[in-house]
Amino acid sequence: MSSQQALCVSNQKINKRPTESYTCPHCLLFFQLFIVALSFVYFSKALIGTYMKSSITQIERRFELSSSHVGLVDGSFEMGNLLFIAVVSHFGAKLHRPRLIAAGCSLMAVGAFLTGMIHFFMGRYTYDTVIQGFQNDSVNIAACADPEKTLGVPEIQMEPSVENRKACVGDSGSYMWIYVFMGNALRGIGETPVTPLGISYIDDFAKAENSPFYIACLQTITLLGPIFGFLLGSYCAKLYVDIGYVDMESLTITPRDARWVGAWWMGFLVSSALLLMSSIPFWFLPRSLAKQEEDADRPSPSQKVEETIRMFMDVACISAGSTGFFPSLKRLLGTPAYFLLLCGSILKFNSIMGLFTFKAKYMEQQFGQSASRANFLIGVLNLPVVAVGIFLGGVLMKRYKLSVVSGAQLFFASSFLAYLLQLLQFGMKCDNIPVAGLTISYNGTPTVSPNSRTLFSECNRGCSCSAEEWDPVCSDSGITYVSPCMAGCLSSSGHGKNTVFHNCSCVSSSFPPGNSTSVRLGQCPHAKDCSSSFTSYMVISVLSSLVDSLGVTPGYMVIIRCISPELKPLALGIQTLATRTLGGIPAPVYFGALIDLTCLKWSVKRCGGRGACRIYDSNMYRIIFLGLITCLTGSSYFFIIAVIVLLRRQFKKPQQETETPQPKASNDIELKTSNPIECEANNPKTPTQPHNIKAGGLSSIDTQEEMQLPEIPDGDGVCSSAQR
Repeated sequence: MSSQQALCVSNQKINKRPTESYTCPHCLLFFQLFIVALSFVYFSKALIGTYMKSSITQIERRFELSSSHVGLVDGSFEMGNLLFIAVVSHFGAKLHRPRLIAAGCSLMAVGAFLTGMIHFFMGRYTYDTVIQGFQNDSVNIAACADPEKTLGVPEIQMEPSVENRKACVGDSGSYMWIYVFMGNALRGIGETPVTPLGISYIDDFAKAENSPFYIACLQTITLLGPIFGFLLGSYCAKLYVDIGYVDMESLTITPRDARWVGAWWMGFLVSSALLLMSSIPFWFLPRSLAKQEEDADRPSPSQKVEETIRMFMDVACISAGSTGFFPSLKRLLGTPAYFLLLCGSILKFNSIMGLFTFKAKYMEQQFGQSASRANFLIGVLNLPVVAVGIFLGGVLMKRYKLSVVSGAQLFFASSFLAYLLQLLQFGMKCDNIPVAGLTISYNGTPTVSPNSRTLFSECNRGCSCSAEEWDPVCSDSGITYVSPCMAGCLSSSGHGKNTVFHNCSCVSSSFPPGNSTSVRLGQCPHAKDCSSSFTSYMVISVLSSLVDSLGVTPGYMVIIRCISPELKPLALGIQTLATRTLGGIPAPVYFGALIDLTCLKWSVKRCGGRGACRIYDSNMYRIIFLGLITCLTGSSYFFIIAVIVLLRRQFKKPQQETETPQPKASNDIELKTSNPIECEANNPKTPTQPHNIKAGGLSSIDTQEEMQLPEIPDGDGVCSSAQR
């Protein structure tokens, strides 16, 4: 028996299976409970997903990771999700779907809980500072001092102690970040049954006219999750990582400092509790519900699953030479319009993932914003306008009844206009903060050098300073020094954040005598004109987000309509798989790797090795970050333009045929009715389908559907289109 015959025989066996339907007196109540519970799950999983994005900077600093490593951690969610989504989608319909969703929510809760609980096994967070042990006392600290000549002055410890070396296992610079990777991957695995099984459950037991409404409600509630996720990230970023365990008055850093780490773990524990609560109702929901009274002749859920399988088997048996998954995949990828759209979508998704992952960090480094403020602005400005834009795009499609070609043109026009707006962001910049030895020389000459040897000068040559330190101090002239030692300071007053260092030799040598030679803790702020640049950047960012989101719905509809109807499920699955595999996983990694190239000063882990970046070259950061986004987005337009040209050529000929006189239409009907005979002659195994053609020519509905069907290059595709 051939594989094709075996497939058809299996199909006949499915037709003979008895079907069962679960009946209950409270089915409507159960269904409403399922809708509410699934909406809460959608909200919770969207919240934890965006909270992970908002905590990228905090995780990077806490675990002493580079941007490329933290991008890999962020991509672990996609890895876990894609690894099991095919298995869950295939076997999920045969199992108890509500309980499988409950198990997925519980697994997501475990992954989020594991990620947050790592904080309690790592010990207290410590940062490099010259006054680490003297926050509560006003002690005169000689930052610039020769240890051999200063017996009564507290020493600055440069090398890690024995206790610190023993604590390397729980230190932020160890391999504890692997548990964050595992927790994020578990969250991705747990999310796999939610969408496919939840949507199928709704479609099985809802009325046909109500099913789209319920799904639209789910998508609307999903849009609320990212907003609250960024707001939660903004709140947690303001709180110190060890809140409740340290005296906040003793801290010498602020949320704008590059060493500040917020309470990143708190949001994961909150999200874990939400996910666990969302799983509870699904454990008590029935496996199936009774058919509604208005739908007495509607097939049962098991029948619908079997009919779906039978439909694909019939397509496989009828289509000559197209039996199996791989021939269908070959036919799908052989459709030029779909293949070009897929390539353009992959490039576009890469740019979106890179922007979404590192947008908050870009706002921190380029405009001097804190992580809390950056996340807050994204949550209250960018994401709501994206939701509005997606809704308006759907309204435009429905209001003007846009065709496939018009939808593709709207998708391109909105995306290209947003692209032009994004180009304006290159001019919205803030100059590098003047840091002696990094962005300017000690005599005030502008220069950019990541070389640690440039940190030393004649003014601090005898201070026994460490080039690995990062404890910035700011002078009255607006110049930042890497540490009080590098500034050549000989004394200090005050304590905590209010510590001021005096008699700094590098400050006095750079400016005329008579000026203040004191410096205060903390990095100098950006220039005053930077705030106006940031305002302009946010205005352009919001406008581009709104305009770009207008084309999301039309672009999605173009993907659905540019291929044969029987290939739609496969087309959407391949598009999701390709964009998430080739975009969701690698984009954060190579975006982070390119961002790392702009780092000027790296921290050093307590156990040795390079840690997180303390300061970037903001000009190079802007050029590389925005340049990579515009390059990826601009490259996608070549594919989109090619798709528009193909679609216009494809639907131009059918449109001309509908505008010809009536006799011509009759001839076309005769030609089209002869196509099934030709197909049957070419393929004897293909059964002839009945054709109900109205007398006098094609109806308007038939003509419209004929225009939306693409022409497949090979003979089998043309025949199947004629049969449809």
